[in-house]
Amino acid sequence: MSNPTTTVLSPAETERLTRRGLRLAQFTVGYNVIEGIVAVTAGVLAGLVSVVGFGIDSGIESIAAVLVALRLSARLRHGETDERKEKIALRLVAVTFFILAAYVTVEGIRSLLAGEAPESSPVSIIILVASLIIMPILAAAKKKVGTALSDNLILADAAETRICVLLSVSTLTGLLIFALTGAAWVDPVAGFIIAAFAIHEGKEAWEGELVEDDDDED
Repeated sequence: MSNPTTTVLSPAETERLTRRGLRLAQFTVGYNVIEGIVAVTAGVLAGLVSVVGFGIDSGIESIAAVLVALRLSARLRHGETDERKEKIALRLVAVTFFILAAYVTVEGIRSLLAGEAPESSPVSIIILVASLIIMPILAAAKKKVGTALSDNLILADAAETRICVLLSVSTLTGLLIFALTGAAWVDPVAGFIIAAFAIHEGKEAWEGELVEDDDDED
């Protein structure tokens, strides 16, 4: 999982960054469990597909963060990386992207065919705005650690958090457009956009290309 162009870190620096990555993963789990429960409840009550999808994404992100935390904890205990287990964990994180894409797509199609009209949801707007404030900071912190360590697993977790940011933007935009125009189709279409992002990120996580992609961007 190393990149030959990356500066070699000392064992102490590697441990410090790994512990930071672990703390970020632990925070992600705690925050997203709360966010997911609130979003799914509010989305179900209002009949908002995108908000339910957002809440499920929070749960999926929690699962991904648990996988990352377990692997980082194992590294700190054993002082080395188990490449085989790291690859398995990365593949499992990739699968969570595909699960999200499948759910949002199926629910969006169902909503369009049924012609369902969602209700307004102030609670959904509040949780989405909170996500827009917190998640970009969290994603940037994860990306910084993952890039420093040239670590695909942490970068996949950062990508999962970026999906949460995109989903927040898309879902909130859909809710505002619906509130202004009454166009019910905006909600599921917002979900379709996120499904496309999730599939792209899931494919890159599965193939282990996230480190190279991040290096290209810098």
